[in-house]
Amino acid sequence: MHALLEGLDDASDFRRYAKMAKQRSGAAYALRSDGPLWQKGYYDHVLRDDEDSKEVAFYIVANPVRAGLCAAADDWPWSARGR
Repeated sequence: MHALLEGLDDASDFRRYAKMAKQRSGAAYALRSDGPLWQKGYYDHVLRDDEDSKEVAFYIVANPVRAGLCAAADDWPWSARGR
């Protein structure tokens, strides 16, 4: 999963958010499936002032195309536009 998140104030806590999101979605998944939903850990990257969040968003949206999972980003069923 790729996600682009923005903390809206100084109290924003990405690690707490990621832990809670993985716990809740993992628990819901476990009720219906065998095995874990998530791998241990995650990779995060804080954008620097010279990095454009739009470029990161385009990278995320195009990832299934680069991986050969679909021909166009809009074809990916789990994208916001693919629904």
